[in-house]
Amino acid sequence: MRTLLSIAGSDPSAGAGSQQDLKVATLTGVYGLTVITAITAQNSQGVQRWEPLAPDLVAAQLTSILSDIRVDAVKIGMLATAAIVRTVAAALRQVAAPIVLDPVLAASDGAILLEEAGIQVLKEELLPLTTVLTPNLAEAGLLLQRQITDVPGMAAAAQDLLRLGPQAVLIKGGHLAGPPVDVLADGHNLYHLPGERLPAPHTHGTGCALAAALAAHLAQGRSLPEAVNQARTLVAEAIRWGLPLGSGRGPVHTAAAFLREQERWAVLQALAAAAARLQANDITDLIPEVQSNLGYATIYPRGPEDVAAFPGRLLRTPQGLLIPREPAFGASRHIAAIILTANRLHPQIRAAMNIRFFEKVEVLAPLLHLQVAHFDRSQEPPEVKAREGSTLAWGVASVLDPGEPPPDLIYDRGEWGKEAMIRVLGNNPMDVVTKVLALQQALQAQDAR
Repeated sequence: MRTLLSIAGSDPSAGAGSQQDLKVATLTGVYGLTVITAITAQNSQGVQRWEPLAPDLVAAQLTSILSDIRVDAVKIGMLATAAIVRTVAAALRQVAAPIVLDPVLAASDGAILLEEAGIQVLKEELLPLTTVLTPNLAEAGLLLQRQITDVPGMAAAAQDLLRLGPQAVLIKGGHLAGPPVDVLADGHNLYHLPGERLPAPHTHGTGCALAAALAAHLAQGRSLPEAVNQARTLVAEAIRWGLPLGSGRGPVHTAAAFLREQERWAVLQALAAAAARLQANDITDLIPEVQSNLGYATIYPRGPEDVAAFPGRLLRTPQGLLIPREPAFGASRHIAAIILTANRLHPQIRAAMNIRFFEKVEVLAPLLHLQVAHFDRSQEPPEVKAREGSTLAWGVASVLDPGEPPPDLIYDRGEWGKEAMIRVLGNNPMDVVTKVLALQQALQAQDAR
C-alpha cells in the first residue's frame, strides 16, 4: 500500500493539521504516517495557544519513520520554528518521494504559526526540496514580501516562487474578490484553474486537505495536473458540505463525496422496497393523470444525477400499480427538482412522491399529524415560468422556511395545461410511502361515510 507522511501540527478539533491529513490519506486510498511538529489548542473559534516540539524530538520521529517504512509522498504543514524547518529539511534531503509543502505561516484568525526567522530558512532550505508549493494569497505574499490581489499578480507570483526552488507552485485563489481562480505553474506551463464561489461558512482545514489530497494522488503515481484536479475536486465537495461543528468556523467535510458514492446502492434498494409496499397496498386511486414517481437522493447530493427514481414512472393500470423498470439515478428531473430544492433548506428531506390532488387534503392532513403547505402557480414570476422545468423548484422553495419544520405535503391547484398535484416529502422512501398510505386510508374512510 502506498504511504503518505504528514509533517504537521496537531489540531485537537481535527479540522486541520495531522488529523485532517490522516483522514484525507485514508479517503484517497493511501496509508497515513505522521510526524508532529507542534501541539495547538484550537477549535472552531481559532487558535488559542500552541507550542513547538523540541527539534530533536521531531528529528527522532523522522528517523523512526524513514529508517523503517517506505514513504511514497510527503505533505508538510505547520513547522513552527526555524529550528524545526532545518530539522525537517535535513531529513528530507534523503527522501526521493514527492514533497508537497503547504506553507502554514498564520492561521485564518491571524495567529502566527511560523516564527519570522523560520520563513527565511524555509525559503533557503526547504523550497529547493519541494515538488509542489501550495500557498494561498497571503502566504505567497509573505514569501515574496508583496501583496497579491488578482489573477495576473498570482501568475507573476507563481513564476517568482518557482525561482526559489520548488518544481511547481499552486497558488490558491480562494480569497480573491469575485470568482476564485487557482494558478498552477510547473516551469513549462501556466494554468488558470477556475472554481466556484460557494456560500459555505465552514472552511477550516481547506489548505491542509488540498495539500494532503495532492500528495496522496502523487504517491499513487498520478501526474501533477491530474493530482491537482482530483485534489481540487475533493476540496470543493468538502467545502460545499462543511460541518457546523462548534460555534465558529467548522471544518470542511472531506468524507462527503465518499459517503455519497458509498450510499448509491442503498438508495436504489430503499426505493425498490418502498415501491413494493405501494404495489402491495394498491394506491392507484392516488395516481394522477400524469402518473407518479418516487425519488430518493443520496446524502450530500450534487444534482439530479444523485437522485434516483423510476424510469417510466409509477403507472396506474386496471390491474393495479405497474412499475415498468427498476429505479435508476437521473430518471426524473421533476422529482429531483422537488427533492433537491427541499434538501438545500432541510438536509433531512431526501425523498418525495407526487400524488393526485384532492380537496380534502387540508382537512385530512391535520388529522394525520401531517403539515401541509401550498403554492399558487398564478403567482409564479415570468422569468421563472420562462425557464423550462423551473416551476417546481420555485413552488417548493416558496413554501419552505429554514427556521421552521418542513411540511409533509406541498400542493398546488394547477393551471391551464398543468394538473393539480400533491407532493409528499420525507426523510426516506418508506417515510414517504407511510404518509401516502395514511392519506389513502383516511381518504377512503371519508368517502365511505
